[in-house]
Amino acid sequence: MKKKVAFVCVHNSCRSQMAEGWARKLGRDVLEAYSAGTEKYPEVKPLVVRVMKEAGVDMSDHRPKLLSHIPADVDILITMGCNVECPNFPCLYREDWGLADPSGGSIDDFRKTRDIIREKVEDLIQRIKDGRI
Repeated sequence: MKKKVAFVCVHNSCRSQMAEGWARKLGRDVLEAYSAGTEKYPEVKPLVVRVMKEAGVDMSDHRPKLLSHIPADVDILITMGCNVECPNFPCLYREDWGLADPSGGSIDDFRKTRDIIREKVEDLIQRIKDGRI
């Protein structure tokens, strides 16, 4: 059975969106991926869409979502390192990835973050496959 995984950040406009994009592309056989934010934001950052497209992940239709717009019964909750607290969001397992926000930085900063998130998503997928989560 697939694990439901939610990637959560403040605005759901950058890191959590990248994580959802990678998880959907790389782990669709073992997980259902969602992302959300704790505050409203108007759009996914254009540099996120651009660098993910460079890596073969089309995120042109992604929009920021709030926690209330994703399933309440996730198995795994991943926060991105933005001090997001989700005390009322139940899950079986949670971890924080401690990622710096590339917002306001160069396109290379976004590429570095994209690549780090890919590695973390690949590791998460492997841990799910191995039964460690």
